[in-house]
Amino acid sequence: MPRRGLILQTRIHWLLLGLALLCSLILFLYLLECAPQTDGNASLPGIVGENYGKEYYQALLQEQEEHYQTRATSLKRQIAQLKQELQEMSEKMRSLQERKNVGANGIGYQGNKEQAPSDLLEFLHSQIDKAEVSIGAKLPSEYGVIPFESFTLMKVFQLEMGLTRHPEEKPVRKDKRDELVEVIEAGLEVINNPDEDDEQEDEDGPLGEKLVFNENDFIEGYYRTERDKGTLYELFFKKADLTEYRHVTLFRPFGPLMKVKSEMIDITRSIINIIVPLAERTEAFAQFMQNFRDVCIHQDKRIHLTVVYFGKEGLSKVKSILESVTSESNFHNYTLVSLNEEFNRGRGLNVGARAWDKGEVLMFFCDVDIYFSAEFLNSCRLNAEPGKKVFYPVVFSLYNPAIVYANLDVPPPVEQQLVHKKDSGFWRDFGFGMTCQYRSDFLTIGGFDMEVKGWGGEDVHLYRKYLHGDLIVIRTPVPGLFHLWHEKRCADELTPEQYRMCIQSKAMNEASHSHLGMLVFREEIETHLHKQAYRTNSESVG
Repeated sequence: MPRRGLILQTRIHWLLLGLALLCSLILFLYLLECAPQTDGNASLPGIVGENYGKEYYQALLQEQEEHYQTRATSLKRQIAQLKQELQEMSEKMRSLQERKNVGANGIGYQGNKEQAPSDLLEFLHSQIDKAEVSIGAKLPSEYGVIPFESFTLMKVFQLEMGLTRHPEEKPVRKDKRDELVEVIEAGLEVINNPDEDDEQEDEDGPLGEKLVFNENDFIEGYYRTERDKGTLYELFFKKADLTEYRHVTLFRPFGPLMKVKSEMIDITRSIINIIVPLAERTEAFAQFMQNFRDVCIHQDKRIHLTVVYFGKEGLSKVKSILESVTSESNFHNYTLVSLNEEFNRGRGLNVGARAWDKGEVLMFFCDVDIYFSAEFLNSCRLNAEPGKKVFYPVVFSLYNPAIVYANLDVPPPVEQQLVHKKDSGFWRDFGFGMTCQYRSDFLTIGGFDMEVKGWGGEDVHLYRKYLHGDLIVIRTPVPGLFHLWHEKRCADELTPEQYRMCIQSKAMNEASHSHLGMLVFREEIETHLHKQAYRTNSESVG
């Protein structure tokens, strides 16, 4: 509907322009006819003789004038019809907008209910309502969704790198730097000068003055461009001495920036239930709990841990680790579910989600090899909303430290390996296992497919179900979420498709393009070094 309205407006513009040109031509011919002659008996030039030249041109002028009058009448009739169609569409759009404002539960621009969208700006606002800003897009596969790029004041975290760009970069190009600066400034303008319909309350500073946000209060942002619509920006601001976040959504429809909404988000009481399916791998679980202790217990303090353990071997060790954390940190917010059956990740997460009996809760589906920061937990809370949004962060997967740090005697501690560099890891854009979503949404959509056995596949099935539903899927690289390297074993009992996925994941996890290339050509490099050493020795002897 908005696109048709824009086309109608364009047609009206050109028809009016054509009418003006026709009127100008008629006026010119009329003046030509009325112009005084220097000689009353002289004939007009032309193929007609002197006695008939003037009459001929008068008849021709009369014929042309009648033709243009007929054309002008037709154009006026078309203009009237187009105006009528435009008015009807405007009334329909206003009616739809009013119904949406009364009962809407999605994200969208809240326009003036008294005014029909009669100009370009209003049509662009209507365009937003048709975009994925307000409803989830039904996409054919997990690769159909357009991921977000994430950014801070100094860095951009990007998925599309090729062989020259890096997973984490400063916005070097001036146009990109200017774009992000403009967006942050626009977000600050919205917060510091709110409209009446903004979902935020006025706050005062410690001395009673108006609270003013600046660029240092910008926490993180996400943006993505849809080629047929424009660029959507999600910005989050927070002052260090406040608990609430300010969330601003902006939209650039290939033109000036437009505000979509502004709201305040309070996540102080938002508990995250971290669900970890596990079988054996007790050493990895001990490392996981070290990160959990530092981030969740000592910093965040709004976490419940659910561990779903498969099998009997290693179960006592897992219990001992949890009891040790309880005694050291006085932490009791955990649930251990024991299943005496073969490991199935989807089954474990389904059981973990249903083990929670305290109503609604935000869940983070996590693996034992994941390292996360306190900032990520806040991103999890900010980007998931019950009945509206699910969050699928892209994990930064670390390469084999034995290859990355081959020049060192011993790889550095894990905390020092957590860097976003091309040779240290990559954005795992083919993985959909780590996700933040509310329990009600997970149960409504039917959870994981229990027909999927063994490694891989269950997370993709769930992701596709959300893509085919009505919820917005937020997909973006997150700097505070890492997948630690561990050796993979692809079992023979996997299906051919699962085995292919497992081998692909195993190959991708080992090392960067350049490091793998150096390993492939290691013999050539060693041969060259031997030749160089031989030449050097020969020259010294000679």
